[in-house]
Parts: sequence; structure tokens; C-alpha cells
Amino acid sequence: MKRKLTTLILAGLALAAMTACNSNTTTTTTNTNTARANSTNMSNGNMSKSASNDNMSNMNSDNPMVGGAPMLKTKDIIDNAVNSKDHTTLVAAVKAAGLVDTLKGPGPFTVFAPTNAAFEKLPKGTVDTLLKPESKATLTKILTYHVVAGKQDAASIAKAIEEGKGKATFKTVAGGNLTASIEGKDVILTDEKGGKSKVTIADVMQSNGVIHVVDTVLMPK
Repeated sequence: MKRKLTTLILAGLALAAMTACNSNTTTTTTNTNTARANSTNMSNGNMSKSASNDNMSNMNSDNPMVGGAPMLKTKDIIDNAVNSKDHTTLVAAVKAAGLVDTLKGPGPFTVFAPTNAAFEKLPKGTVDTLLKPESKATLTKILTYHVVAGKQDAASIAKAIEEGKGKATFKTVAGGNLTASIEGKDVILTDEKGGKSKVTIADVMQSNGVIHVVDTVLMPK
């Protein structure tokens, strides 16, 4: 009887020890998994917060993107334009016309800047002809027809259109006139030949003025 009782007691102690060991292992595993989960959640939370901050930073940026590059208000018209991949033709034309120093001057200037796609609307061969040295006078007249002395931002243009009962006329540096109007939600510029160009990006502020991106080249008489 004593041997049986001793055997039962030892068996009971062994079972209790095994149970305790399993319990500790389970608790350790649970704690480890919980720690991992908390670590993952914190990491994801920080990543989400970081992404959110980046988005807010982009939304609050004072430097609009034009042609894949930020337009810095601390830079002049030329220094910003050369960074826009959508204005390589315009930059080449400005250089060919010898207007770089003028548009780097104090101004202020309002420039209606045609994109590469705008120049592509011209008849085939027109741009190549205009970039030739013998066409410098014509090219200069066309380019300065896109420039107005002073800083005319979107608000001042809209106000002028309202005061003009639907139309506003602006004298260009070339000497001709541009007529601004509103069609739907768009500001439309009409040149002296009746051609129309839409402002696609307004109020790109520069250190020496403002740029408004347009989708069609404007032509003087």
C-alpha cells in the first residue's frame, strides 16, 4: 500500500509540474505574440502618420508643380521655366529671341506661357522657322505678345473682366492687345487674329511676376 501511495503521489507531482510548465510556455508565447502585435501596430501607426504628414505637406505647398517641377517663388521667370519639361520649346524660343535678360529683370511681368503641346498646334515647320536667326524679329513680337507689364494675378484678371462686363483688354509688351473673358469656369484669352487660348494653370508666382500656363500660342496681327 505504501509503495502504491508513494507512486500515486509522485505521479501527481509530475503531472502538476508538467501542467505548470505548459501554462508558463503558453503565457510566454501569448506575451510574445502580443508584444509582436503591439510592435507591428505601432510601426504601422507611425508609418500611416508619416504618410499623412507627407500628404499634408504636399497639399500645403506654396510652390505649384509645372512640367514636373516645383515653381519656387524665390526664383525668377527664366530660372523656373527652364525646369519645366512642358516648356522646353518656350525656353528655346526665349533664348533665340534674346529675351532671357529681359525676363530675368525686376519686372514685374505677367507671362502667359504656352506649353510644348501649344507650340505643336502650329502648322508643321512653324517653330523651326521661327527659331532661325532671320526670324528673330517675328519671334520676338510673338513672345512679347504673351507678356503684360505688371503683375496680373487671377483675381485681378477676374475683377477686370467683371468690371468690363464680361471682357477685359490687356496691353502687351509687343504693343498689341489680348482680350480676356470667362467661359464656364475657364479664363480664355483671345488674340488679335481671333485665336483662343485657355489658362490651364493660373497664379504660378515668381520673384519678378507671375506665370499663367496656356494651351495655345497667341498671335498678334
